[in-house]
Amino acid sequence: MKNQEAETFETVRNIFIKFLKKNSYRKTPERFLILKEIYFSKGHFNVEDLYFRLRKNKGKVSRATLYNTIDLLLTSNLIIKHQFGRNCAQYEKSFDFKQHDHVICLNCGKILEFQDPKVQEIKKSVEKKFNINVSHHSLIFYAECKDHCKGKNNN
Repeated sequence: MKNQEAETFETVRNIFIKFLKKNSYRKTPERFLILKEIYFSKGHFNVEDLYFRLRKNKGKVSRATLYNTIDLLLTSNLIIKHQFGRNCAQYEKSFDFKQHDHVICLNCGKILEFQDPKVQEIKKSVEKKFNINVSHHSLIFYAECKDHCKGKNNN
C-alpha cells in the first residue's frame, strides 16, 4: 500500500508542478509538504487540523501558506471541498476519485463513506429525464451512530 501511495503522490506532485508552472506560481517546499501530508493521510480533513498536524510533525508552515495552498489545490482539482452543515469546511483528496456519498453522525461528527449502484441508476434516470449530463453530485445522510457513537451527546 505504501508503494501505491508513493506512486499516487508522485503523479499528483507532477500534476501540481504543471499547474503551478502554467499559472506562474512558485514551487515552494511548503506547498509540497502540504500536498504530501494530504495525500499520505486517510479520510477527510479540515484546515485547522491539517495545520496542527503539519506544525507537530513537519515543522513550520504558516496559516496563510496553508490557506493559499488549499485554494491552489482546489483550483487544480487535487482536493474537493465539502460543507457538511457545520461551520468548518471539510476536504478530501480527489485524484483518482471514486464517486461516493456520505453519512454524517449528528452526535460525534464522524464521516462515513459509501457507494451504492442505485445512486448511479438515479443519476442516469435524471440525465435521461432532463436530457442533461450530470458532472457530479453530492448525497449526504445525517444520522446518529447509536451504539457505535463515541460522541458527547449520545445517550
